[in-house]
Amino acid sequence: MEVVVSISNQDVVKEEPVTLFSPKNPTPVEKVFLSNIDQAVAFPVETVFFFEVPPCKTSWTLDISERMKKSVSEVLLIPYYFMAGRLNFNLETKRLELVCSNAGVPFVSAKSRLTLQELGNLSLPNSTFHHLIHRPDRSLSLSEKPIFTIQVTRFECGGFSIGFMTNHSVLDGKSAGEMFQNLASICSGEGLNTQAIYNDRTCLKARNPPQIKYPHTEYTEKLEIASVTSSFSSPNQPTRLLQFSSKYSHKLFCFTSSMLSILKGKAMVKCSNFEAIVAHLWRARSKAVFDDPDETSTILFAVDIRSKISPPLPHGFTGNAVVTAFANAKVVDLAEKPLSFCVELVKGAMDRVSDDYVRSVIDWLEIHKGVPATINGNFYLSAWWKLPFHDLNFGCGKLIHCGPIVSGTDEFVLLLSDFMGNGGGINVWMGLEKEKMQRFMLHVYEI
Repeated sequence: MEVVVSISNQDVVKEEPVTLFSPKNPTPVEKVFLSNIDQAVAFPVETVFFFEVPPCKTSWTLDISERMKKSVSEVLLIPYYFMAGRLNFNLETKRLELVCSNAGVPFVSAKSRLTLQELGNLSLPNSTFHHLIHRPDRSLSLSEKPIFTIQVTRFECGGFSIGFMTNHSVLDGKSAGEMFQNLASICSGEGLNTQAIYNDRTCLKARNPPQIKYPHTEYTEKLEIASVTSSFSSPNQPTRLLQFSSKYSHKLFCFTSSMLSILKGKAMVKCSNFEAIVAHLWRARSKAVFDDPDETSTILFAVDIRSKISPPLPHGFTGNAVVTAFANAKVVDLAEKPLSFCVELVKGAMDRVSDDYVRSVIDWLEIHKGVPATINGNFYLSAWWKLPFHDLNFGCGKLIHCGPIVSGTDEFVLLLSDFMGNGGGINVWMGLEKEKMQRFMLHVYEI
């Protein structure tokens, strides 16, 4: 069993943050409407990228911080000026809004006494990698807290990491990936590679009056027990970061491309890697978590709506363009019926997301102000491996791994890229109570 290396404050020395501003922030100050989908995901997302640099070229990394600062302040923050803004809870509308105040993007340069090799297997999610991210002071109010931070850390071996914090209410995974790709292109001397950046979210406004046409059991109003932070639950409170608990066991399960092919074969219907692995994990986890076979198990996952609504969202849309899809079934059916049964339910959940369904979700959130229903043994699966993060080139070094800074919640399952394998595989990161994890391990590789 591989041991996760723990990084301490002594391992990373950080310089004081430098604040980067947009050179062309609009005047008067612009306020951006945030959709109900944006409102439901007002929490920080932390992502770290690791780059290996050949020994003969380690001098390249000496100026990576300066190159990054210049690229952000002189180029990126012109089209992405709103990333230097701040969130504000409008007491009149009782909604979050994005104020393009040009309060700035904190940038931190850091140096570590460790080598990349000493970090061990980077594929193992590591909560102590938060030392490679700049986290704003927790005492800051919502309207003071940055929505975008950057930290560049140089390691003893010459390699480096780039850590980003973005607020999910401003960018979803796809739009964050596009911003990172633009930044990488600027740093490598190629300039912006996407000219179309569309930040108007009014196309996702609720209807007046709202028209809720579906029950939307995939969301819950029980905000106090849901594990997702939203503006609905705590608009003026400092955003809390989920912490690991000794109650849970967290493990990484590797599925090679050949294992995924076997799963797809067992599905007996045409399906994608995503549909096959989702169906398999749903069944295995349900066997481990539920004691009563007549209970209903629900899996939740995000579906991109950019092409599903009418008219389609414009190219370069920056807001949250995903809604929660769900599939449910009795535990006994998941356990005893073939994998094809689970796959068909997952495919049906994806097909259910139409323009009419999306509009109904937005209207439901307008009235009920809920979050994804990760309660009663149900869980949310995030296909992080599908995000466009894996070919970033900042002009020096080879990207050897990227991943989120993981939390300690057991209601979320992450599908991560298998950087250490031969390509095409998926790593599954999961947390469960220790006894349930033991049961899950009996079923996870039943393929």
